[in-house]
Amino acid sequence: MTDLERDIIREILNIGLARAADSFAVIAQERVLLEVPNIDLLVSDDILRKVREYQSRHVAIQSDIRGDFNGTTLMFFSGQHVQRLSRVCLRMQTTETLEVNELQESLLLEISNIITGALVTQLANILKANIYGAPPIAPRGDIAENMQNLLPAQQLQPLIFSVITQFSDRDNTVELPLMLFFDRVTFVKILDIIRSYDFLGSQMSA
Repeated sequence: MTDLERDIIREILNIGLARAADSFAVIAQERVLLEVPNIDLLVSDDILRKVREYQSRHVAIQSDIRGDFNGTTLMFFSGQHVQRLSRVCLRMQTTETLEVNELQESLLLEISNIITGALVTQLANILKANIYGAPPIAPRGDIAENMQNLLPAQQLQPLIFSVITQFSDRDNTVELPLMLFFDRVTFVKILDIIRSYDFLGSQMSA
C-alpha cells in the first residue's frame, strides 16, 4: 500500500466518522470531534501485543463486518470514557473504572454500534460494496488468545487506526482506539477499488 493509498483510506474513514460524530454528540450531549490521525499496518505478533495492551486499559466492544467484505472491528473505551458517558447518559457518578455494570455495557454497545454502523455505511457507499455491521458484543477473556487461533486460518490483514474523540467542554482529548481487521481477500479488493478510481486525477497514475 502506497502513502497515497493510505491517505485515501484515511480520508474515506474520516468521512464515515464525521456522520458518526453527529450521532455520538446526541448521546454525549456535547459537540464531538472524531478523526483518524494515523493508520498502521501490523504483522500478527504485533497485533496480539497491541490488543492485549489496549485490553488491559480499556473495555472492549467487538462487531463483525459482513457481506462483500469480511472483517471485524474492536473498539476500546477508556475509564475516562466510561466515567463521562455514565455521568452524561446514565446520570451515574462513577470513578474512572473498567468495571462496568449491565447498564453501562449496554451504553457502550450502543455507542459502538452507532460509530461502526456509520463507518460501514460510508465504506459501502464510497466503495460501492454490499456490506453491513453485525450487532456488537462485549467479548470476555483474553481477546488476543482467541485471535491467535483465527489469524493464521483466516489470513486476516489488520488495518489499525485510532479514533480521537474531543468533547467541547474539555481542553484535553481522549483516545478511542478502533481496530479494523479485514481478511486478505477483502483488503486486496479495497485496494483494487481505490486504484480503479481517479480520486486525485493524474496523481493516482503518477
